[in-house]
Amino acid sequence: MSSSDHRDNAALPPPPAGEGWGEGVSTSDTPQEERALSRIASDDAIRPPPQAGEVKTARGQTLRKLVTALPVAITLAAAPAHAFIAYVSNEKSNTVSVIDTDSWTVTKTIKVGQRPRGIDFTRDGKFVMVAVGDDDTIQVIDAKTQAVVDSLPSGPDPELFAQDAAGKVLYVANENDNTVTVIDLEKRARLGDIQVGVEPEGMTISPDGKTLINTSETTNMAHFIDTSSRQIVANVLVDARPRFAEFKHDSSEVWVSSEIGGTVSVIDPNKHEVIGKVTFEIPGLRKEAIQPVGIGMTKDDKTAFVALGPANRIAVVDVASRKVTKYLLVGQRVWHMAFTPDEKYLLSTNGVSNDVSVIDVAAQKVIKTIQVGELPWGITIAP
Repeated sequence: MSSSDHRDNAALPPPPAGEGWGEGVSTSDTPQEERALSRIASDDAIRPPPQAGEVKTARGQTLRKLVTALPVAITLAAAPAHAFIAYVSNEKSNTVSVIDTDSWTVTKTIKVGQRPRGIDFTRDGKFVMVAVGDDDTIQVIDAKTQAVVDSLPSGPDPELFAQDAAGKVLYVANENDNTVTVIDLEKRARLGDIQVGVEPEGMTISPDGKTLINTSETTNMAHFIDTSSRQIVANVLVDARPRFAEFKHDSSEVWVSSEIGGTVSVIDPNKHEVIGKVTFEIPGLRKEAIQPVGIGMTKDDKTAFVALGPANRIAVVDVASRKVTKYLLVGQRVWHMAFTPDEKYLLSTNGVSNDVSVIDVAAQKVIKTIQVGELPWGITIAP
């Protein structure tokens, strides 16, 4: 892959002192009611105000109650649904776009290092980590100030990463030196390296935190790593160029996408065997154009969404049968995806069209497109 445009690398500011990792409404439904309210208001308008200690008439009391209730009703009707914040890494423009999911607009663009790709919130939601591959580091963005405040010691060309459930350890795929770097997030220090296959990229960790999966693009393997010993315990051969791995929430399966192979391999994590495959076929498209990358699975493990790269589509897959039930047309060169925490929406990054598609999960329909920076790659949404 080509490098991104060069920029001046200013020294990063230190984290703030004491900052750590832990830390028009209608009042009626019918015209008759509207006329009645209007009449009450007119009568009260010509009636003199009550003197001190005087009691309002029943009609005045009714109006006063309605007028008192109106601000509450207006406030409730105008109050927006809880908005989540999404961060999108733009590989070519060396920026991170911040999206408000209430207005579906970009509210800020953050300048970061060169070639940002993998991106994720810390477990406490206070920081966003972004792998800036050409700077050989992971930068840290304060989610409150939306500014870069620190960096983490990664190996060469960090791409994707995964963190343990406690948010204390980070595992980073370093594509250029065939290693996974282990980082202590509390101390912000490198703990060591794990040697893996050629061009490591995909990273995921089992729900129980005991097993780390790394996929190596050139070796065509999914490496199973014991997190306690930091040793590879199994290597599973998959189809060509594996890019991403995703555990089912019940830990019973690992799904690994193979970009060139055009499949998703389903692996039994206990037997370390491929037990099935998801295949794709889109009328009018050559099989070479269908290149699976990102995978998102609903919390109930019933539905998976698979980004198909230059096919410009996301496949909707029934997890039990491993069959595609629908294809959703999105932007060009779809890479990765993220659910909103309530799982109402799924957002995908579309690298060539420089935008993000918003999918209504229940309706399985694209409802919005948001323009972001150049070559959007990764995405994360505040927990």
